[in-house]
Amino acid sequence: MPDINVIVRKNIRKARLAQGLTQEALAFKAKLHRAYIGHVERGERSMGLTNLQKIAMALDVNIKNLFD
Repeated sequence: MPDINVIVRKNIRKARLAQGLTQEALAFKAKLHRAYIGHVERGERSMGLTNLQKIAMALDVNIKNLFD
């Protein structure tokens, strides 16, 4: 079974890049620290559901799409 953390972080990065957003721009939209986005995308940090929801909302994607 694939690691869910890897799937989510790759989907966050993919969605961010598809929208032409930098990590800093995504962090601003999600009201999170820019370093946090980088840590999440590199797998250096796990995230809670609240921050996952903030990121999904900032990317304007359904949160369940980040798990696919």
